[in-house]
Amino acid sequence: MLLAIDVGNTNITLGLYEGKSLKGHFRLTTKIPRTSDEYGTMISDLIERQGMKVSGITGVIIASVVPGVMHSLTSSIVKYFKQEPLIVGPGTKTGIKVATKNPREIGSDRIVDAVAAYELYGGPVLVLDYGTATTYDLVTKEGHFVAGITAPGIRISANALSEGAAKLPEIEIVKPDSILAQDTVTSMQAGLMYGQIGQTEYIIKQVKKESGYDDLKVVATGGLGRTIYDETDMIDEYNMDLTLEGLRIIYDKNRQ
Repeated sequence: MLLAIDVGNTNITLGLYEGKSLKGHFRLTTKIPRTSDEYGTMISDLIERQGMKVSGITGVIIASVVPGVMHSLTSSIVKYFKQEPLIVGPGTKTGIKVATKNPREIGSDRIVDAVAAYELYGGPVLVLDYGTATTYDLVTKEGHFVAGITAPGIRISANALSEGAAKLPEIEIVKPDSILAQDTVTSMQAGLMYGQIGQTEYIIKQVKKESGYDDLKVVATGGLGRTIYDETDMIDEYNMDLTLEGLRIIYDKNRQ
């Protein structure tokens, strides 16, 4: 089995693959400092609770945008799983050519998403990831990563409102029934959710206009991606496991 690990700014997402089949996935909080033993015992326990054996892990791949956790995490993989993990970074075979001005600036998570979207849906494709940040990444028909747009994520925006304005509370991030809000909480929810939908539609429209790709496929992922997908007809596909799929694809390319 392959253990695929995506280290994001908010969560560490782990997936267990048997061939191309995702057999289980689970999450840990990124921001809690942990030792290698804590990572090792927690991940081992979660795998066992999925009804699988730690001894069945034959490969591990990691993509991370949080350097501070990598020493403890990689040490735990070596110690508890007896595997040397493949770390996605410069030199890793991906099948995607990064054709931006500074390829090393592109986060590994965005590369992984781009690989999955291109392999699963073809190009040209625009990949939307609704995570800590909301990102929009363009991959051409030839598999070239040519542009990326980065905006504050919905949760970051919500936190900024409640922390920056004394009278604005912390809120649940849901879309209200109407944009015509009549109280503080729903007015914040309306601004955040309808604003995100509007931003999404405008950016997709502008990318199509400037790239000339009228046949552009639009694929979304990320925790709040489903909500936005349900509210617009400009997103073609939603794939909750896009990043894990990308990790599996990259692992297979490098193993071959």
